[in-house]
Amino acid sequence: MSNETLQTRDGFKSQWGFILACIGSAVGMGNIWRFPIMVAKWGGLTFLIPYFIIVLLVGNSGVMEEFALGRRAQAGPIGAFGHATEARNGNRKLGEAIGLIPIVGSMMLAIGYTVVMSWIFKYTFMSLTGGLYALGQDMGAIGGTFGGAAPEAATLGEAVSMMLQGGIFGVGNSMWLIIGLVVAMIIMAMGVANGIEKANKIMMPVLFGLFVILAVYIGFQPGASEGYKFLFTLDPAGLVSPQVWIYAFGQAFFSLSVAGNGSVIYGSYLPKDEDIPSSARRVALFDTLAALLAAFVIIPAIGASGFAMSDVTPGPGLMFVYLVNILNGMPGGRIIGIIFYVAVLFAGISSIINLYEAPVATMQEQFKLKRLPAVGIIGVVGVIVALLIQPWTSQWMDVVSIYICPLGAGLAAIMFFFVLPRKEALDEVNHGAKKPVGKWFEYLGYLFIVMCFIALVAGAMLGGIG
Repeated sequence: MSNETLQTRDGFKSQWGFILACIGSAVGMGNIWRFPIMVAKWGGLTFLIPYFIIVLLVGNSGVMEEFALGRRAQAGPIGAFGHATEARNGNRKLGEAIGLIPIVGSMMLAIGYTVVMSWIFKYTFMSLTGGLYALGQDMGAIGGTFGGAAPEAATLGEAVSMMLQGGIFGVGNSMWLIIGLVVAMIIMAMGVANGIEKANKIMMPVLFGLFVILAVYIGFQPGASEGYKFLFTLDPAGLVSPQVWIYAFGQAFFSLSVAGNGSVIYGSYLPKDEDIPSSARRVALFDTLAALLAAFVIIPAIGASGFAMSDVTPGPGLMFVYLVNILNGMPGGRIIGIIFYVAVLFAGISSIINLYEAPVATMQEQFKLKRLPAVGIIGVVGVIVALLIQPWTSQWMDVVSIYICPLGAGLAAIMFFFVLPRKEALDEVNHGAKKPVGKWFEYLGYLFIVMCFIALVAGAMLGGIG
């Protein structure tokens, strides 16, 4: 990459702007519709203790490494992987070819998330207009509303056929899909500092504030104590269960957005004096706080509703079916619903921006495009594919999360810890750090690589672990 490119490259203007953007990329639907139910399913502290340990491990290895890898090359995965192989043996093309894998993963995940965002936009609008509250606690009406927004097909071919035969605007949630993607692309078109950074400086504090309000309010509802029992349950026998550790690892792994794409590209926008170890730990901390806040909202809410925890499963049904019923049954349910879905909307927008940023940056780097046309091209491809896969979204997301994300994370870690010369790698992590990392960082990195491939194998065998 030329010196001119390096000098004109957009980037984050403040440490907290970068951290909030990274928190925004990490705080997503997994924190809201999966984490609370996994906590309840495995017994509160029985799940949380392994989860905290693994977050500590991943935050001090994978997150640091991806930030440093991107900053070293001042490029996304293709450029960063190419820099690593070039530094090792002079063969840049090999690394660039491998770097395509996490870019494909990021684009595919972004496309699937575009469909999810369409549901969030629709439900936020319905909460604001009163349409959601008007459904009351009629599970037939609530389930039918979500079923209309999220049709299902058994195969990708059947999904595409359904969309084409029914008309793009006759099936699914196409209008809100387009609106949601346009909002995300407008923010991205404004640039890293003026768009992504500024948007997250608003959205992330508001998101945390709204969840705190919800947690306090729901904590005073009759029956909420039943939910707290699940949160603070500790089964010592469960701490030696391999399943608990595997699912805790899967949740932490995917929650922290280590996949060799988004964190690498955000790292490439960092100034050289940024304290990477400190920033990585803060991202891990605040992502964990967001997940805990979601758990302190959702689990007591389920307890207050009278639903059995075993009746509720992780996934879209929790947020768009069960929680609609639960929130509508609470005093002030309409207001609570608005607060909840606005908070979720901010979480979704911040995540989808990060997912699309790696493909957008790739277009800029590889084809020398300016920001606006790069965003436009990626946005058009994203919206076309997202519209067509709507009835097959769950399966689409499974393919990416089970196979491509852990593979991308493992490849990025191999590039950093094995391919990039050791001194160059450590110097990059420690540049700007108030407390430089030591030998322990390398050992955690090797362990992280092993864990990435455990995630790949376990996900394939169990049908997903995060």
